Amino acid sequence: MTVNSSIAEAMLRVSENTRNVPETWSWGHLEDLCKGVYDCPHSTPKITATGPYVVRTQDILSGVFLAASAARVSEETYRERVARAVPRRGDLLYSREGTYFGIAAEVPAGMKVCLGQRMVLIRPDENALEFRFLRYWLNSPIMATYIHGFRDGSVAERLNLPTIRSLPVLVPSMGEQSAIAEVLGALDDKVAVNDRITVTAESMLKANFAYISHDADREVNLGSLMEFRYGKALREEDRNPGRIPVFGGNGVSGWHDVPLVDGPGIVVGRKGANAGSVSWSPGPFWPIDTSFYVKQVSSGIPLEFLYLLLETAGLRNLVGDSAIPGLNRDIALSCSVRLAGQDAIRIFAETARPLLTLGAQVADESHSLTELRDALLPKLMSGQIRVRDAEKAIEDVT
Repeated sequence: MTVNSSIAEAMLRVSENTRNVPETWSWGHLEDLCKGVYDCPHSTPKITATGPYVVRTQDILSGVFLAASAARVSEETYRERVARAVPRRGDLLYSREGTYFGIAAEVPAGMKVCLGQRMVLIRPDENALEFRFLRYWLNSPIMATYIHGFRDGSVAERLNLPTIRSLPVLVPSMGEQSAIAEVLGALDDKVAVNDRITVTAESMLKANFAYISHDADREVNLGSLMEFRYGKALREEDRNPGRIPVFGGNGVSGWHDVPLVDGPGIVVGRKGANAGSVSWSPGPFWPIDTSFYVKQVSSGIPLEFLYLLLETAGLRNLVGDSAIPGLNRDIALSCSVRLAGQDAIRIFAETARPLLTLGAQVADESHSLTELRDALLPKLMSGQIRVRDAEKAIEDVT
């Protein structure tokens, strides 16, 4: 193995995964493998309604630039902020400061973006680093552990530019870099497709509900249709490996081997920042004590309809403004809603059931794919397993 011995020794203290890297791989500092590492302008840009995107740390928390929630700036502000370098496909956006610093995302193709505060632009040398491989390396558990050592306990934790430029990079051959990026990228691409399927299914579900609710004329309280029952605490250390989803205040928060409630079912956030949120479980589940689960009062109103009824009931607006936000059960169940006729509700339930099942299936597949990616990533990045072994593992899952 061609190595910079000082880097190799430092990384070995951070992670045992770097002990037996392949002999053909080498270590280098980020700045030596890049054409440039550019800091952001140290000013707050003026936000506009339209124009190029400005990338802030919160816009790349997932490791992907989330344009849907990003802010925009004027063309003039954009030109000022790209004076050092114009972000382009093949560059990486890197967060250098804040609660979640040290995250990298690719610059999307064909999209005009500029750096917000606390961001850095990394331009790899295409002859030394495959940019997709570099993104996975920077976001790997190995690097997360490494940069954790630069946390100073201050309110605004940060990585300074010299530290970023000297970040260690484990460098396989260009062919191996591309192969690793292809394998991990295929998993991410499948998850992204599943996300789009979920969004489409949810849109169809809400459109169907809005259609049958347009002429609804029967007004009742939620409490006449359902009960809210308390979930039960289940600490992470008490959970066993399994396929039973554990629901908190905002959807699935983990997994267990036995259910508390038979499914399908509805979970409503009770406490915390996501109080009032509504989630669907297609099968048995465990709602924890920060949530309610729904018990039907009348079998004549299907759960699928009650789920959409709660989704549109505005429960989040009922959450108290306190140090620990919470949804009062009695107040929520006293809300008035309008019901469509029985035939319309029955037809809606028949169309909603396959859409909810589809959403649950792709969510479960995405969970398995994400678990596999997270397991493969550090092993591929350190050479513990090779691409052909990773491809075999993916075939076994998919």
